[in-house]
Parts: sequence; structure tokens; C-alpha cells
Amino acid sequence: MGYQEIIYNKENHVATITLNRPDAMNALTMHTYAELESALKETNTDKEVRVLIITGAGRGFCSGDDVKQVMLDPQRIQERDEEWRTRIKPTGTPAAAALLSFGKPLIAAVNGPAVGWGMDMALMCDIRIASERARFGELFVRRGLIPDIGGIYCLPLLVGLSKAYELLYTGDVIDAQEALRIGLVSKVVPHEQLETVSKELAIKIAKNPPLAVQMVKEAVRKGLNYDLARLGEYHGYALSILFKTEDHKEGATAFLEKREPIFKGR
Repeated sequence: MGYQEIIYNKENHVATITLNRPDAMNALTMHTYAELESALKETNTDKEVRVLIITGAGRGFCSGDDVKQVMLDPQRIQERDEEWRTRIKPTGTPAAAALLSFGKPLIAAVNGPAVGWGMDMALMCDIRIASERARFGELFVRRGLIPDIGGIYCLPLLVGLSKAYELLYTGDVIDAQEALRIGLVSKVVPHEQLETVSKELAIKIAKNPPLAVQMVKEAVRKGLNYDLARLGEYHGYALSILFKTEDHKEGATAFLEKREPIFKGR
């Protein structure tokens, strides 16, 4: 399948998805989300691929949603409301469901800022390798929203409840070394070595028996005993309310106008 907003390639049993909107710091449009979901499903069923790397083109890993399209476009607001009430409610967002149901090792090579859904995406990967230029931030609260499954489920597992709440409540952005200190990433490497280090790890994993590796992943999931359907249901319920609040519109508008938002609790 051909893609427009991502680059997809594979070599030596390793596939790479590169978000390819570098001028927008790889902000996600609805088209990007659809292509990411499609590529994940394609990779999951490709027997030649044993490991997947996700990274970003240019200076950023992913700056989250394209605010103008995803958060403020009137037509998308109506479409999204219907989507949250139906498709998203039982499973979580489609792209998150595709990440969380992905059956093979998944590595995030975080080459720059990973904020909003960009951070969520990195959190939903199995392993995170960070460039020294990486930054992480769960910015949803600043837009009057809640994170996806990455923030509300994976983050507390990785860094503990106290630190997770701090990051989720404040929307603070942390650098790569702080992410390493709190256990958010496995390692931090010089920026120019990120691609090499990530691919070396992917190839090392890919050399192991693929069925055993996939069963290790599934065993860990079962051990964590997460109920994706129940969590996805609450996530959809919360967003169906929050997307229609004045505070959400104010948060998104303030971001575009480069000013501090004024929230009113409605």
C-alpha cells in the first residue's frame, strides 16, 4: 500500500514506520492516524517482519494532534463526536487499539519532541530509545482533555503513580535525561546514533525465534492483566464530554494564538 504522510520500509525482518510531516513536527492529521493504523495492521500480518520501529522525520518524533484539523475544525468535531460514541467507545481510539494489539516487538526511536498523542504513541511501544534531543510531555490537560491509553495506563506502569500524576496533572515537558532517570526510556543516545542503535536492537531481537518472542509479549500482557475494552470505554466517554467543553476550545485556541489559556471549568 502507498502512503502519503508516513514512510514505510522493511529490511532484515525489521520494518520502520516514519511519520513524515516534518514541517509540522509530525503533527497527526486524521489521514496520518488512518495511515498509521493501516501500516500497523499490515505489519502485524506480514510474516517477514519480526520487529517494528516507529520514528519521526526531521526534528520531531510527533507533536501530537494537528490542532487546527483534529481539535477545531467544525466538521471534524461533529464527525469525531459520532466516532467517539460508536467506534472508539469499546476499544479505545483506533490507532491506540492497533498499537496495543500489535503482536510483535515495537520500538519507539524518539528523535525529538514527543508530546500529546506523540508521547502516548511512544508509551504504547514496548521499548523507547531516546535521542539526546528528545522531549516528552502529556499536554492533554492543557487542552482540556485526557490522554489516550498510553498516558492513563502505560505511564503509571513505567514511572509509578506519583510521577505519572505529576506529569498528567501539570502537562510539564521533560527532557531525555529526566525521562531516563524516571524509567520512561531504556537509554539515551547521541542524536546521530539513534537510528543505528535502534536498528541494532531491532535486528538483535529479530534474530531470536519469532514465535517465542511474540509469546513473551503476549505473556507479559496477560501478566499485566489490563482490560483494554473497559479502559477504552471510559476514555471514549470522557472525550465525548470534554471535546464539547468551552475549556477544550479555549486550550486549543490559546495554543494557536500562542497565549496562556484561561479556563473556566465549563
